[in-house]
Amino acid sequence: MAATGVCLFPSRLPSVIRPEFTSSSSSSGKSKFNPISVPSRRLAAVSTDHTPTVLTTVNNQTGGSSGKEAHTTTTSAAAEKKRWSGQEDQEELDAEEEEQERLSLTDYFEQAKDFVTSNGGGVGPPRWFSPLHDGGSRLDNSPLLLFLPGIDGTGLGLIRHQHKLGKIFDVWCLHIPAKDRTSFTDLVKLVERTIRSEHHHSPTRPIYLVGESLGACLALSVAALNPDIDLVLILANPATSFGKSQLQPIIPVLQVIPDSLPISLPHILSSMTGVLVANLEKGLGLPLPETVEKLSHDLAASTTYLSVLADILPRETLLWKLQMIRSASPYANSRLHAVKAQTLILSSGKDQLLPSQEEGERLQRTLANCEIRMFENSGHFLFSEDDFDLVTVIKGTGFYRHSRHRDYVSDYIPPTRSEVKNVVDSNRWLSIATSPVMLSTLADGKIVRSLAGVPSEGPVLFVGYHMLLGFELAPMVTQMFVERNIHLRGIAHPMMFVKLREGRLPDISNYDTLRVMGAVPVSASNFYKLLSSKCHVLLYPGGVREALHRKGEEYKLFWPEQSEFVRMAARFGAKIVPFGAVGEDDIADLVLDYEDQMKIPFLKGFIEEITDEAAKVRVGHDGEVGNQDVHFPGIIPKVPGRFYYYFGKPIETQGRKQELRDREKAHQVYLEVKSEVEKCLAYLREKRENDPYRSIFSRLQYQATHGFSSQVEIPTFEL
Repeated sequence: MAATGVCLFPSRLPSVIRPEFTSSSSSSGKSKFNPISVPSRRLAAVSTDHTPTVLTTVNNQTGGSSGKEAHTTTTSAAAEKKRWSGQEDQEELDAEEEEQERLSLTDYFEQAKDFVTSNGGGVGPPRWFSPLHDGGSRLDNSPLLLFLPGIDGTGLGLIRHQHKLGKIFDVWCLHIPAKDRTSFTDLVKLVERTIRSEHHHSPTRPIYLVGESLGACLALSVAALNPDIDLVLILANPATSFGKSQLQPIIPVLQVIPDSLPISLPHILSSMTGVLVANLEKGLGLPLPETVEKLSHDLAASTTYLSVLADILPRETLLWKLQMIRSASPYANSRLHAVKAQTLILSSGKDQLLPSQEEGERLQRTLANCEIRMFENSGHFLFSEDDFDLVTVIKGTGFYRHSRHRDYVSDYIPPTRSEVKNVVDSNRWLSIATSPVMLSTLADGKIVRSLAGVPSEGPVLFVGYHMLLGFELAPMVTQMFVERNIHLRGIAHPMMFVKLREGRLPDISNYDTLRVMGAVPVSASNFYKLLSSKCHVLLYPGGVREALHRKGEEYKLFWPEQSEFVRMAARFGAKIVPFGAVGEDDIADLVLDYEDQMKIPFLKGFIEEITDEAAKVRVGHDGEVGNQDVHFPGIIPKVPGRFYYYFGKPIETQGRKQELRDREKAHQVYLEVKSEVEKCLAYLREKRENDPYRSIFSRLQYQATHGFSSQVEIPTFEL
């Protein structure tokens, strides 16, 4: 995160809308069905003979939107904006997240049971429903998300995610009743009619198709037929690899076995057990009683709801679905060349039903605009696994947007408390090893050991020194969030967002966490938008050259001559906070730097190759600042010392907009900021020499005496 640097929950299913709609004849005979409500939206009701019905507006039972409903919608949008600006009560948000996290397989079975046994749940043609009939707290102009289910057809596959999805999407789910026999091509037509209608209704809004297994084939087929519509595909373990699936031999068995034998249930149960095993493996870090309790709970759920499984997928339905997948796979594969939609493939490494990892790699190579994320320890039913969060994945991959082109500022969704906790947990060992000391400067100039001196109200621009490989980032960004609820938005190198071509640079999935935490690619427009939005912005003028410095260049600034950021800060009256961070030399020795590697032919060629893959910044700059070749320094870890951070007194630009338009005056402020950063570094380097707990051994000894709780603050030098 550097400027040019490296570094769900429905209480019940929606109420049925009346009066009834009458479907045309189908393979299961004539039937009546009640479309499930899509609140304040246009409802697509489609019969099994695929004669399109009129798209009609549905608003509760009155057929119209009341003033009260309109007021509620406005209030929800305002509440959401308050939430994302950090103004809403955090306890309420935490409780909301905990409620979401309690959803499990049990909830899926209970919802499926209610759904299958309710009026119209097991018969009738496919239909759309909204899992959040109370509307949730959606943003204004939320993108539409259509969920296309896998082999179960219930449309409840996103049950663990739908509440969080409902905060940022208008969510519709496709339900295919167990007795329905709509063909795959007719399902394609159904979805196609829906997206064309919605595109006509909101032509500038993207439409998301989230499909798992069979649903992924459906999404790809629809996208191939509609390249003119802005679609975003998110596909979990696509069944386009069904030709290599272990499920194929089951088809002839199901065709000849007597109806009296429930042959489908053992296989389904074993498949669902794959979720249980995956969740158990991922929960091994929990205390044993919690692990046993969790496994027992999930096993009890699966055995209790065997009858629900039988209702969802009786033998004849399972046979129909497998035959459908067998035809859907080549149908979708033959049209991959026509898919232009932005696509994200989610592949499980332990999928026992499909070769999903291999298939994901094939699709990434085949599709024109495709990214992939691997989940090595996950099984086929990825959306049902405990530690998979679809919203976090969408945020991390940068796939959330309101229009055709993503705006890194207006489309950004701040991290939740649980997401920040995951980042903190993933960097726990770095924090333990380095025991960061955070210092800041109060308005009266007093230095305190806390972040109390950091301005709460934005815009604020943090400008500082970039450690080798950006080691300082994670402790600083997470501590700022945890202690002060301040969300730092970093200006980052474009290679963290896009690669010019496939090659040997690290995959951009390595930077998903940085994107979740708010990093944006370096550009004047992004910088402008962040400051105009009153954000806390993190800027490293030294960029790649500073973060990939040479031997003996520790704590040396490599800033450009121009005052790049001062006039922009003055335009919005931003406070500029200079800061320093030291300790990189206490955790590693740099043994093979850029100069060393350029003397070795194969390493020189490697550097040139990966630099060519990365987007260029500061083109035209000469000297050290312009030399931003990408390389990987050779380092040897040391017995870890300690990290120290010092945030200097903020420099005001409020009211100086006209004054700092003058380049010379702006340059003087620029030099002042640079000097303050150097003073922060010098202060820390001097004071750390007197820290009795600089060594990890002295800190471990202190913790052994006072406890290893994160609440125990290890002392440092006198201020």
